[in-house]
Parts: sequence; C-alpha cells; structure tokens
Amino acid sequence: MRILSIETSCDETAAALLEFTQKNGDIAVNIVAEKLHSQTDIHAEYGGVFPTLAKREHQKILPLLVKNMLKETGTLQSDTAKSITKDIETICEREPDMLSMIRDNFEKTRIEDIDAIAVTRGPGLAPALWVGVNFARAIATLWQIPVIPVNHMEGHIFSALFNTSGTCSKPQYPVLSLLVSGGHTELVLSPKEGEYKKIGNTLDDAAGEAFDKVARLLGLPYPGGPEIGKIAHTAREQNLAAPVTLPRPMLKDSSLNFSYAGLKTAVRVYLEKNPRLSEDETMALAMEFEDAVVETLLEKTRRSIEIHNPKTIVVGGGVSANKHLREKMTEMINMYPETTLHLSELKHATDNAVMIALAAYIHRNEKTDALSLSADSGLSFPMMQHTN
Repeated sequence: MRILSIETSCDETAAALLEFTQKNGDIAVNIVAEKLHSQTDIHAEYGGVFPTLAKREHQKILPLLVKNMLKETGTLQSDTAKSITKDIETICEREPDMLSMIRDNFEKTRIEDIDAIAVTRGPGLAPALWVGVNFARAIATLWQIPVIPVNHMEGHIFSALFNTSGTCSKPQYPVLSLLVSGGHTELVLSPKEGEYKKIGNTLDDAAGEAFDKVARLLGLPYPGGPEIGKIAHTAREQNLAAPVTLPRPMLKDSSLNFSYAGLKTAVRVYLEKNPRLSEDETMALAMEFEDAVVETLLEKTRRSIEIHNPKTIVVGGGVSANKHLREKMTEMINMYPETTLHLSELKHATDNAVMIALAAYIHRNEKTDALSLSADSGLSFPMMQHTN
C-alpha cells in the first residue's frame, strides 16, 4: 500500500510518500520520498508561531512541495480528463490563492500507485490545519482517491515505533506514551492496539511551550528548546552550579498531571531580581530549568509505570529530541527490565509527514470521504478503535 501524507498542524509544511508491506508481524516501511519546509526563520521575530502567517506560508508552499515530490518520484502524470470541479472550488473557497496553485499545478494530472492520502486533522493551529485538510480534500477529489484523517499525537506515537531498519515495530501491550511538544504534554495509556486513554495532561503550559518562553526570557533565539538544551549541556560539562533552585511543579502531587506555567514564572521572577547574569550564570540557569522539566517528566512517567505496568514505553513529540531527557529516560527505563523503551529518531521527533503516514497505515480501513472531512484543532484522545 502507498500513502501520500500531509502535515500542516503548526509551522512545518511537510509531505511524504510511503510504501507499506506486512513483514513477520511487523510493518515494513519504505520512505519513497519526504519533504519538509520549516517556517522557523519567519516566526523567529515573534518568538513563537503566528497562526495567520503560518496559514499563508502553508498555502504558498504546500502545493509546490507536493508537486515537486511527486514529479521526482514519477508518480505525477498528465491526464487531460482531470479538471477542477465545483466541489474543489467549494473546498478551497477560503483559500483562493491555494486554489489557483492547485489549478496551475494539478489540473490535467493523475497519480500512479497511490492508494490513499493521509492528512493531519488535528490537534494543532486551526488556520494551519485547514490548509492541509483542504488541500488533501481537493486533490483527493481531483484524483478520486480516499482520505485517511490522522490524529497528530498518534503520529508521534508511531514515529517512535519506527526505526532506521525500515520497520514499524508491533509493540507489546499495554503501551504507555509520553508525548511532549510545544503544544502538548500528556501521558497516554494504550491497553491494547487501537485504544487510547489519556491518564495525565498539562494543566497549563506544555513543556515545549515553557522551553520557548524561558528561552525568550534568557535572550536566546527561537525555537528555544534546542537552544536551552545546548547551553544546559555545556553547563553540565563545565560542572557549573545553578544560581537558584527552581520548583519542580506537581512533583509530589498524586495525579499524573503536569504544570509548567509556575516554573516559567519562577525563572521570570529570578531574572527580574537578577537582570545582569554572566554567561556562566545564564547557562547554569538554563541547566536548572531543564533539570526541573525533565525531573517532572521522569517522575510522572515512573509513577505511571508503577500504576499501570506497561510493557512498552514510547516517548514522542518535539521535546523528545532533548538530549538530557533521552539520556535520563533511558537510565530510568533500564530499571524496569520487563519494559521496552522506544524513542523517536531525532530526524522524525519533530513534526513531519512520515509519522502521519505511519499512523494512517494503522487506520487504513478508516478512509473518509473527502467532501465530509474537517479539521479539528482540539482533537484529543481517546481515539477510535481500528481493525487490521
């Protein structure tokens, strides 16, 4: 089975073409092609993603990104019988510029060897999501192939199960997933395949959001997470002492929830009282902040393991690329020899279209009519069960 996938939930415009076959109970995956365009430089001046600007960039980039990828793979062919219909015009009525690009680049075309189009339905920024969803609806209608809507967070789960050998492993259940990104910090339990139950969630800021906000307070460039990770690593190498002990929010709370707004505020208050930090003090403060975030993530995960006894631990989302988190999580899971840890490869830890195709294949029997599909910025677990 071949799936064309599209991801536009935030500020990454991504597309991929994947080929799937069943292999000894696992899924053999061939990434035929993948493309990704980052908007980081555009949003840097705002210190975060500006939704309307993200939408505009997706509209401008996505049609050409997909066209170039399909032409490079020999998948896009000429077909004079394929024309833009009234349905496609209605689908794109909110994106007239994108409709013009679809008309210029995809009218009179057909595709070979693609069985379905997968697209992120949610969660994410509504303006950005709608661009990807409407583009997928339009070209699926033009080419008369089905659409598979995907939960972005489920994509992060399957991204962690995918490895460089080209296999998406079939995990042992129950599976506990720690999903950590700029918009989400949550613990999700899967008692069996296709069932998801959110057992922990952030009550305010997500961990990735806190990284970005604290980086801005420290005068570091956007995106802040990788920048904090770099200087925190240097502080550990130099054995620098933290200038202050920051709180570990909800560490002793009996729930599995998280909270990072207070931690961000603690950094801000400290900087207001100490506005002229040296370079070493800035690095050490970044280290202390990173330690506080990672310790809470580890403790809530550890507590979840003790309660639910999972066989598999998955860590996904953009913050899963954090070196300190990966090292400490690996150390902790080594204490549970009956549990297997899966971390997303760095290349696919952040938002990408490969993970959307992986999740879509699992839901390959849940195709949706293009005309009825809609975006859902608040889409959440539990997900619908699927069957193979």
